[in-house]
Amino acid sequence: MIKISNYTEALITKFQKQEIEGYLIYTFMAGIQKSERNKSLLNHIANDELKHYEILRKYSQKDIKPNKIIVLFYKFGAILLGSTFTIKILENNEIEAQHSYSQLRNIPEINKIIYDEERHETELISMIQEERLNYISSVVLGLNDALVELSGALAGLTLALRNSELIVLTGSVTGIAAAMSMAVSEYLSVKSEGELKVPLKASFYTGIAYLFTVIILIFPFLVLSNIFLSLGFTLIGSILIIAAFNYYYAVVKDVSFKKRFSEMALLSFGIAFLSFVIGFILRKFTDIK
Repeated sequence: MIKISNYTEALITKFQKQEIEGYLIYTFMAGIQKSERNKSLLNHIANDELKHYEILRKYSQKDIKPNKIIVLFYKFGAILLGSTFTIKILENNEIEAQHSYSQLRNIPEINKIIYDEERHETELISMIQEERLNYISSVVLGLNDALVELSGALAGLTLALRNSELIVLTGSVTGIAAAMSMAVSEYLSVKSEGELKVPLKASFYTGIAYLFTVIILIFPFLVLSNIFLSLGFTLIGSILIIAAFNYYYAVVKDVSFKKRFSEMALLSFGIAFLSFVIGFILRKFTDIK
């Protein structure tokens, strides 16, 4: 057994903790997979993580317990956001730690650990197939349309009507009708193009994404009496939806978050500003009080 310093021992125990947490998380994700192929791949990654833990344990001579809160957090994320997103977050964290692994070059097996971690990213993860990712374009369609159309409509209605109840009523009717329209359009589009997606599922994802956005954007007008303050929170809600979704999209699709976020935010707020101006002009030339 090689002699290790206190600093090296601290690094080893830190990585031990990460590896055992990874083992538990990947094992859990394997257990919730419907696809045998995905189950096999995730079990493969989990077994690698356990092997890494055992290699490191030989040098630390310690049994390291996982952080149950972190493990639970990732398990919940896997259920809510999907295995691909959770895996990529885990692997991104490990990639950031690889420069620290390089400080353990005096451990003979460390190159094997580094190789396995790189293989997880470049080979195994790219092979995982998750159904929900096939419908991400349908979700994009629902979110984009709702954010651009409804944020603009609410901005225009705020200045044109200046009445919370009327804004909620008009916005809700507009939003629900548009959600159903978008869902039907997506159904017909997928069906006519003969894509791999199931038309009914695609329309469901589009409609639900649209309705979810409608609820978030209209909610401030239901609970606040000041319409301009409500509009402010609606716009904040828009930016949070844009940020959250584009972060998810950027992670699972390996694209630039900044570029997608900027583009979507500019479109939504640009339309909202124009609608606000149109509402101001219409109010000036109508008898609405």
